[in-house]
Amino acid sequence: MADTEEMFLRAKHRTFSGLTEEAERQWTGPFCFIQAADPQLGLMKAWRIGDAVGGGDEWEEEVALTKQAVAGVNQLRPRPRFMVLCGDLVHAMPGTEFREAQERDLKEALSGTDPSIPLVFVSGNHDLDQVPTPSTVEQYCRAWGDDYFSFWVGGVLCLVLNSQLYFNGSACPQQKEAQEAWLEAQLSRASSAEPKPKHILVFQHIPLYVKSPDEQDEYFNLPQEARQSLMERFKRAGVTAVFSGHYHRNAGGCQDGLDMVVTSAIGCQLGDDTHGVRLVAVTADAVVHRYFSLEQLGQRGVNEELRKMLQAC
Repeated sequence: MADTEEMFLRAKHRTFSGLTEEAERQWTGPFCFIQAADPQLGLMKAWRIGDAVGGGDEWEEEVALTKQAVAGVNQLRPRPRFMVLCGDLVHAMPGTEFREAQERDLKEALSGTDPSIPLVFVSGNHDLDQVPTPSTVEQYCRAWGDDYFSFWVGGVLCLVLNSQLYFNGSACPQQKEAQEAWLEAQLSRASSAEPKPKHILVFQHIPLYVKSPDEQDEYFNLPQEARQSLMERFKRAGVTAVFSGHYHRNAGGCQDGLDMVVTSAIGCQLGDDTHGVRLVAVTADAVVHRYFSLEQLGQRGVNEELRKMLQAC
């Protein structure tokens, strides 16, 4: 492997408490994790008043919903191996008035998460700006960690991507090139690794597509050129599923074995779904998932449903 690829692998490999690569590369049996998206502190009021760009001066609702999600996740048995938040952590764009306060309050709301459940953060368009710059990427990394990285859990390789660089990376050409080189190295390494990962999972904010791989470009999906390139590379490498948010509704599809999972929001809903999170069960043969409302998450029966998911395949 080229020296530059080794550098990218070293620079962007993340370990979490209890999730070291040495301990986690081997398959040890079924497990579960939580995928959530778009707490987006500040959007709910802004959406109600019709000022989704300039609004966002109140976010008590989103804080309460995030705390409700945390309480529900903490009650789950078996305990999730991690919880990933797929972007738009807050509504205020970088450098705007309410940004620091929203970030502070989200961190406080998440601080009640059981310490045995690592939190994985994914960058969204509101976290980086619609056209990210090196400065906004740096600001995000200071607040939340790397904008792209990998980690292992239970024999599964997880890749976290900065999807904004694929949506519009025109102001960040070096960062875009670096992520591309890193991703190619990760996928190549996974294909030749021994033992091979039981699954490869990708986490990003913007979906490859919302309903169909050939749908037209729009705000809620990646441009077709980037979309097709990523899909081809993911399929070639054996990626099982791509998890995203951004749409504030549940959607997605599956093509040639690649599952595109679009998960609705903890925060503001733009469709008919309720505030919730997705429970994901990983077995040797499959990755199965189901969206639960926050009300359902706090009920006893959800643990039985989770156990059934883990035994489904």
